[in-house]
Amino acid sequence: MTIPPKPTKAELAAAVHKTVPDLLATGLSVLFCGINPGLYTAAIGHHFGRPGNRFWPALHGAGFTPRLLKPWEEHELLALGYGITNMVQRTTNAASELSPDEYIEGGKRLTRIVQQYQPRVVAFLGIGAYRSAFGRPKAQLGLQPETLAGSALWALPSPSGLNANHQLQDLVALLTALREWVST
Repeated sequence: MTIPPKPTKAELAAAVHKTVPDLLATGLSVLFCGINPGLYTAAIGHHFGRPGNRFWPALHGAGFTPRLLKPWEEHELLALGYGITNMVQRTTNAASELSPDEYIEGGKRLTRIVQQYQPRVVAFLGIGAYRSAFGRPKAQLGLQPETLAGSALWALPSPSGLNANHQLQDLVALLTALREWVST
């Protein structure tokens, strides 16, 4: 495993033209779905790559992983039955740069992925993205009443360090509830 170097300012600026490959396999227990790649994540080429992102600590704290993984160890998730994708593939500095149409198109893309790979659960890491993509403006955190192509849906807060509405302990508690639901 190669630890990617910290991107330079020029590499961050150039990352706007990059995407991050999905981490997918058939029959996953949980497919985690981020909003879209940020510049740092795209620059290093690994999901939830920015040092302040709370995805990896929350995943470990909730018991999904036996140890705290680093973004460049993301492929270890597949052996555990988990994958990662993004609602929108386009890289931005912040998710607020995405248009409503991009969310809707991202929802269609995600539906195709779920139809093909059939995960048990799709866990949205960004409830606002879920609400926008699927026309569910009143959706609450947690298990949703509808499914996506036969997969259960969970809406969770974004683990981005830019999301000050939910702290690490909130994310851990919500992910723990998801893990416990999946294990039943």
